[in-house]
Amino acid sequence: MRVQVILECTETGDRNYITTKNKQKNPERLELMKYSPRLRKYTLHRETK
Repeated sequence: MRVQVILECTETGDRNYITTKNKQKNPERLELMKYSPRLRKYTLHRETK
């Protein structure tokens, strides 16, 4: 039941990362602090549809 999700930077809009999540255990959108190469710092990345 794991699905691939794309993580998008909230500040630049870049889609930098692809990861997987379990939809049954985590139905809400994933939010992680990840490194943004364009800004050269850690920013909030959210799951896109």
